[in-house]
Amino acid sequence: MKIWNHHLFSRVLIVIISVFFIAALSGCSSDSGESEDSTENSTENSEATTSDNSDVTTIDTKFGEVEITEEPVRVVALGWGDAETALSLGVEPVGASDWLDFGGDGVGPWLEGAYEESPTLIGTLEPDYEQIASLAPDLILDVKSSGDKERYERLSDIATTIGVPEGGDNYLTSTEEQVQMIAKALNKEEEGKKLLEELNAAFEQTAEENPEFAEKTIAVAAYSSNGFGAYVDGDSRIDFVKRLGFETKQEIEELADGNFYVEIADEQLELLDADLTVVFPIWVDESEITNNEMFQKIDSVADGRSIVLDLDSANAFSTGSIPSLLWAIENITPKFAELLEN
Repeated sequence: MKIWNHHLFSRVLIVIISVFFIAALSGCSSDSGESEDSTENSTENSEATTSDNSDVTTIDTKFGEVEITEEPVRVVALGWGDAETALSLGVEPVGASDWLDFGGDGVGPWLEGAYEESPTLIGTLEPDYEQIASLAPDLILDVKSSGDKERYERLSDIATTIGVPEGGDNYLTSTEEQVQMIAKALNKEEEGKKLLEELNAAFEQTAEENPEFAEKTIAVAAYSSNGFGAYVDGDSRIDFVKRLGFETKQEIEELADGNFYVEIADEQLELLDADLTVVFPIWVDESEITNNEMFQKIDSVADGRSIVLDLDSANAFSTGSIPSLLWAIENITPKFAELLEN
């Protein structure tokens, strides 16, 4: 975290007069003058302190309070969805991490063309710290990340860094926390509030339009080269479906151990059976899931109450930024409703 230096101004008065009576008078006068100067300087310093304090923005994080004393100009966004959040608030990062390998400017199709000047793309799990420093940032956003202390300290050596909130380790920072923290850091709190209100209204309207979602169970799974897994409470994907009215499966939640994702062994795949089963393909073709014989035996899959998301849908769900969630509400929830009609 940067420490800002204040310039101190002093005024030295040297009065050379004669030696005896005038010197004594000067001494008395000097005492009075110093008192006045002291009072004046004290008032000036008090006003400066008040002014300075009023301009300081303090943000609570896992690593303590972070102070921002000037509005950021050069922002580097490294956390999952941090860049999209900054963009939605009207701030273009000069550097950003592309967690889902979108390419281009590192954002999803819901923010295509949002940058006027393309950012420098930076690594995700192991960012290039020299590359970040070369961008001369005055603020680094790492709000939705691992919460690793060494990572935070290395970034803080480069510039003021906003890390994860308390309890936000392992990418568990909620969309609301992410927006609020980044909006405050960028001096865009009113804009952040409006974005959250827009998202809340969209969820409420969609839930009202689809009352059948209420009390239906849902399993939100993923499949990669390592096999199957499922997302649990604290992850933005789960938050999404719960806000639509769905209930998650307690049997899956009980497997969680402070992570946003749990592995599901082949012999446990029935855990993914629910009123609706949603699967994310991670770096695999959809056919690797739909052709999997073990997957086909899950009751909800056999009954036609499952969906393997296409790439854009999976990425919108996964990014968890307000623009991506609004896109997901509009494009994915109609598919959920259609499946539940079967």
